[in-house]
Amino acid sequence: MKVTNKKILIVGCGGMLGQAVYHTLKANNNVLATDIDLNEEWLEFLDIRDLDSIFKKCDSFGPDFIINLAAYTDLEYCENHQDDAYLTNGLGQENICLVANKHDIPVVYISTAGIFEGSQEYYNDFDMPQPLSIYGKAKYYGELHTQKSLKKYFIFRAGWMMGGLHKDKKFIKKIYDQLLKGKKELFIVDDKLGTPTYTWDFARSMEKILATEYYGLYNMVCEGSCSRFDVASEFIKNLNLSESIKINVVSSDYFKNDYFAPRPASEKLINLKLKARNILFMRDWRVCLKEYSEEFIKLNKL
Repeated sequence: MKVTNKKILIVGCGGMLGQAVYHTLKANNNVLATDIDLNEEWLEFLDIRDLDSIFKKCDSFGPDFIINLAAYTDLEYCENHQDDAYLTNGLGQENICLVANKHDIPVVYISTAGIFEGSQEYYNDFDMPQPLSIYGKAKYYGELHTQKSLKKYFIFRAGWMMGGLHKDKKFIKKIYDQLLKGKKELFIVDDKLGTPTYTWDFARSMEKILATEYYGLYNMVCEGSCSRFDVASEFIKNLNLSESIKINVVSSDYFKNDYFAPRPASEKLINLKLKARNILFMRDWRVCLKEYSEEFIKLNKL
């Protein structure tokens, strides 16, 4: 089962997740993809902080679903630009909900494992969020407002996002960029735990779950959990560089000047509700990372 023959408005579609969501959904639906950064020919301009513009776009397009991918995800940027973080990650979703209520449109909101404070090892869909960072607080506000104001919504909580290659600004791409610069030693933390989330699995899962109309909040991450060190080691192994690259284990304090935003010690999510409803379509993170690694191997730059 997949969502088909629907008009779907995607906002904030210019990033690494947007690429996967757009190409997955457009095969069987009429998709209007928007962003403030028009980095693809298939994007139209829309700023979710501009309520009037969202109303006009929905009035003209008439979507059956609105998917909100728009967010500042750089934690340090959010700490330094708190107004921007709240206006985009919080008020932006509030604007989407206002429009959705007027037109009775189901909304998809992407949240994050970063809404938890990290003292537990694992978090299921029912655990109480206590965000540490401005990023986490703004995203949690979006969750709460969505639940309070809408009847028809999907909230999907992602973990450590990977995918998107050139659009990837996250952990995997940062490792690859170091390798491109000729680094033979990597310094990787082992005191941060989480669950990777492959953009393509996330998009394909969303495509199937939207068709069920089983509205609600879901953790949706790859199966299995790990540390940052585990991810880096697996990626280096996939690139066949284990013999030539040394990975040094360090604590988070090693990067405290560059990555000063508070981060949970554990962001491990459990897909409890997806499993219970038999709609879990996410694969193991190692399988997904190997698939993603093949994209870097094809670049043939190392």
